Amino acid sequence: MMETEHRQVARDRAQRAHLALIGLSHWIHDHPELGDQETLASGVVADWLEKAGFEVERGLGGLPTAVAGTFGSGPLHVALLAEYDALPDVGHACGHNVIAAAAIGAGVALAGVADKVGLKVSVIGTPAEEGGGGKIRLLDAGAFEGVHCALMVHPGPSDTLEPQVLAAERLDVSYHGRTSHAAAFPERGINAADALVVAQVSIGLLRQRLRVTDRIHGIVTRGGEAANVIPELTTASIMIRGASLADMDSLREEVMRCLEAGATATGATLEVKSQPAYREMRHDIQLADLYQLHAESLGRSFEPDGRIVFTNFSSDIGNLSQVIPSIHPIIGVDAGEAVNHQPEFAAAGVTESADKAILDGAIAMAWTAIDAATKPELRDRLMTTTAPTKPSPTRPAVTPSAAPVEAA
Repeated sequence: MMETEHRQVARDRAQRAHLALIGLSHWIHDHPELGDQETLASGVVADWLEKAGFEVERGLGGLPTAVAGTFGSGPLHVALLAEYDALPDVGHACGHNVIAAAAIGAGVALAGVADKVGLKVSVIGTPAEEGGGGKIRLLDAGAFEGVHCALMVHPGPSDTLEPQVLAAERLDVSYHGRTSHAAAFPERGINAADALVVAQVSIGLLRQRLRVTDRIHGIVTRGGEAANVIPELTTASIMIRGASLADMDSLREEVMRCLEAGATATGATLEVKSQPAYREMRHDIQLADLYQLHAESLGRSFEPDGRIVFTNFSSDIGNLSQVIPSIHPIIGVDAGEAVNHQPEFAAAGVTESADKAILDGAIAMAWTAIDAATKPELRDRLMTTTAPTKPSPTRPAVTPSAAPVEAA
């Protein structure tokens, strides 16, 4: 059977499964679950893969909502990454329902040719991408051991082949002060809310000299309990991002000085807990070029032409891409002027355009995997890189430098 015939078989299988995959996508969309709480979505994905003939493992890597379905026994092991966690309030405003359906579609498409072209195919459901680092934890648990390359597509306002995916880290910040009556005895209190205000102002002033790819943003998660009580505890969640891990580390140091300023100015103590860092994305050029070729043959276009481009975000696939050849193209969904993380983009995730993205993404990924298995030089290169069996390096502890600051 020629390579083009393998592609046709894969395409036919994806097209036959398309209506059912639309149903799966819409169901996940209508039942949003936050990271590590995707019990319904992961169960539906696992059931779907079992019915399609895949060998399924639930609770992959010790994560209750991670799943893997495997098919084929070829020498080249390709992972198709599915995500299905949602965001607070805005639900699937990043289109993870489309990601899951496209990954399963590609897996079903490849199941018909896997042994013929020399593939082992795994559809891996990776929970908690929105800040929980599911792929990082799966990588550390050895769940990607033996995988030679990883493919996924992500919905966005337009097709983008190699979006800039920034390194990112979340800092959970707490200021501890002392409560007192805000009118009668304010001098006896230590205002933890004022400490946070000073820090926010300092970060605001820092912005004038940031690099173009640096990002700082966050929210106050606890600001006090009553207007007439000096707050003894305030908390915030702050994210920092940079084009590389080195850029982010230098930004982190500057943000820490801003946080320390709040403690120094008010006498509050500062506690900072650092979450696992997301690494910047390393796109595999050869795999990306093949995906582009196939996506364009399906009618996709990667020319900006004034369209909104989804870039300068972060994802835990960045960590995976540092050790396994990976691609993360953006697949365009017609959402008007809406962009990711807006309610209007969530609504666009169950439109005809999003449904078409499921099919196009599935076919383009399947054809890319077939090429990877049947082009000897590419296949041999991919098979020289596998995931480490040891956990990935952990981030250094956050250690503020100025009293009266305490680190955790």
